[in-house]
Amino acid sequence: MLVATPHCLSSSNCLPFSISRKLKFSLSTKPRFSTWVSSRTRSGRLCTASLITSPDSFEVGRLIGSYGFMNVTSYSGFQAGADLEFSSGDLGQLRVQDVGEGSVKIRLYEGRIAQGPSKGTPVIFKVYPGQRAAGIEADMMAANELNAHAFLQSSSEGICKNLLLLLGGFETKTGEQWLAFRDDGKYSAADFAKATSEKVLRVLSLQENSWNPFEKEQAFKRRTYFVIRLFQGAMRGLAYMHNHERLHQSLGPASVILNTIVERDAAYLIPKLRDLAFSVDISFSSLEEGPSTFSEGLWRRASSAGAFTPMEKRSFGIADDIYEAGLLFAYLAFVPFCEAGIMDGLSLQRLLESTFKLDVMATREYCLADDRLLEAVKFLDLGDGAGWELLQAMLNPDFRKRPIAEAVVNHQFLTANVL
Repeated sequence: MLVATPHCLSSSNCLPFSISRKLKFSLSTKPRFSTWVSSRTRSGRLCTASLITSPDSFEVGRLIGSYGFMNVTSYSGFQAGADLEFSSGDLGQLRVQDVGEGSVKIRLYEGRIAQGPSKGTPVIFKVYPGQRAAGIEADMMAANELNAHAFLQSSSEGICKNLLLLLGGFETKTGEQWLAFRDDGKYSAADFAKATSEKVLRVLSLQENSWNPFEKEQAFKRRTYFVIRLFQGAMRGLAYMHNHERLHQSLGPASVILNTIVERDAAYLIPKLRDLAFSVDISFSSLEEGPSTFSEGLWRRASSAGAFTPMEKRSFGIADDIYEAGLLFAYLAFVPFCEAGIMDGLSLQRLLESTFKLDVMATREYCLADDRLLEAVKFLDLGDGAGWELLQAMLNPDFRKRPIAEAVVNHQFLTANVL
């Protein structure tokens, strides 16, 4: 049974640490299931009944990947002049001290709907381990993710095309929680960045960087167009969540699903946000109730930054998501434009936070001196430096000065013809 019991976790915060791995595996027997029981969130909203689906409605295919989470187990406040390594980036937020691998390991399976009017629809199963394997934390994450999707999909505005669609879920007799999402793509933004950076490395290793300048410029334009569409789509999904009183709180390259990673197919790209296990309700009724399991760390950091009233806490939470989105933007600006092994997400975050204390233009000057980073600089220089301007705004140390998601979506770097 999924039960969203408050205060059953420690004060740890969790963040995704790895992306899916392609594995060759298939299920030879169909799992035995117990009844799926809907759960009530702390704010009293009940899961949509249409999402609670019998396991007999699905067919389970092969295992396609797995990923886990990092556990943040202690924090310390920011001190002027202190090393910001592993910090969340906001000078008012709390700095991470200890990071370890969490106990919750997620498995992903292919499958399809086996019965009813949607028979044959491909799905991706996200499987949370039972309490015996991962404790109550896994049940809490599954319940929170289910309730977040159920709430967002019940909006009178219709379903957001930039959020992964939850179709159903059930619980096995071993206590595993299976969430069924429509299969809108098996690749993530991290997969795109990895594949693209490896392609850059192959080109350089074959000394093909002296190829036709026109074709080289066309390749840069294709990559630029793809990355802009990717990031803008992800931000549309985040704007929808914020407009419906939900924070993501786990935004990164692995939490953006893509239906293609082929740059020439950018016109058909539809990015979708996933991984809402740590989503936080920021409606005023929820804020007045006090912290829940997944919001404890967030509101502790809000207090450290001087946000105490419900309005201030809500603004801080939105700005916290925007900061994570800023790091995602930086990742997409650098990793796909550099050869493999030159830049990764953690190294880039340390460069921005620890080395240059969130001074984006100082970071640019540093990157100009490294030939391996020049394509990333060229990308952010588009539109008279509009990319750097957007990045600086999203990573502003003062959470009150960061733009809202809709403002990011409509920023000139993402809407103007910067090419």
